[in-house]
Amino acid sequence: MKTSDAIDSLAALAQATRLDIFRLLVRHAPHGLPAGTIARRRRLPGPTLSFHLNVLAATGLVHAQKNGRSISYSADLAVVNRLTDFLTENCCGGRGGCEPVAKKIAARR
Repeated sequence: MKTSDAIDSLAALAQATRLDIFRLLVRHAPHGLPAGTIARRRRLPGPTLSFHLNVLAATGLVHAQKNGRSISYSADLAVVNRLTDFLTENCCGGRGGCEPVAKKIAARR
């Protein structure tokens, strides 16, 4: 992943409503949810939801699929994995093997 793509993805997620929508879609991966369902669950008017979904889609974090008259959105987990790999590629001095350390830290919380 290029640095500019990572910055765009992180910027898209650095807003509370978009992060909330994205996390909802991750929970419903890989199938996603119809736009109307997302709007109801997040209590968002259609135009507001469309704006936020368009920002997420522009970075590739989510993609839309037309189902008849409705559009469903799903998180693109491959993009999420590339972003995570980009963020952790130099973990532990580039030696790898950090996963057990990360699990130990998480267990302490």
